[in-house]
Amino acid sequence: MTAQLIDGNALAAQTRADVARRVQALKARGVTPGLAVILVGEDPASHVYVRHKVKDSEEAGLHSVLERHPATLPEADLLARIDALNKDPAIHGILVQLPLPKHIDAARVIESISPAKDVDGFHVASAGALMTGQPGFWPCTPYGCMKMLESIGYELRGKHAVVIGRSNIVGKPMAMMLLAKSATVTICHSATQDLGALTRQADVVVAAVGKRNVLTADMVKPGAVIIDVGMNRNDEGKLCGDVDFDAVRRVAGWITPVPGGVGPMTRAMLLVNTLEAAERS
Repeated sequence: MTAQLIDGNALAAQTRADVARRVQALKARGVTPGLAVILVGEDPASHVYVRHKVKDSEEAGLHSVLERHPATLPEADLLARIDALNKDPAIHGILVQLPLPKHIDAARVIESISPAKDVDGFHVASAGALMTGQPGFWPCTPYGCMKMLESIGYELRGKHAVVIGRSNIVGKPMAMMLLAKSATVTICHSATQDLGALTRQADVVVAAVGKRNVLTADMVKPGAVIIDVGMNRNDEGKLCGDVDFDAVRRVAGWITPVPGGVGPMTRAMLLVNTLEAAERS
């Protein structure tokens, strides 16, 4: 068996095209969705991510604002900028790129963003909406993972899904989204004993811990769907995920590649959230 690839690049392109169509419909009604991205400091990876996000936004027809600030920016000044953007009717989504410099409290910054403009889906109000099944913004990475499962027509009801990772950004919301689709969900983490015993029972495995080869072929049920959220570097310096891709793809039924899997969908779902924020406004 060789697993079929879930092509994140292709699905993201379809998603961006759909967003562009909906943006044009909104513009015809006099509304241009606006996204503000705030970057503080000189983290190289953050600069790459932000550049891609702004490019995606502009290509989809959104109004995009990029604010770059030095790493020395006082927390109070950042909070003041967010407050101004909260009040700006031309801005429907606000994204503060993480990580932030150590002197800035990331949690305080996230909570300062209006829930109506929280297109990253990190605000406590967004987490509460997801937990209780109310309308809100879903975090972009797990949202993209759900769209990837949807794209292959996978029926989650009654299936056993294992999520490796318990972060607020991916692991926990991923589990909630799978649960909402009536999957039976197991959350694993660094203190889990005998991880393989659990993953071998799983119909779906989502690996999201940022650790190479956390999931190997002997830990996978034949035919399982494998979603690899990880972003690491191998010994040659090439991008790789959390999954031992070459070996696992010989056992799994479906698998996402790294790069070209979850990453492009994460960016695409940011556009979807921004568009929906504008439609709600």
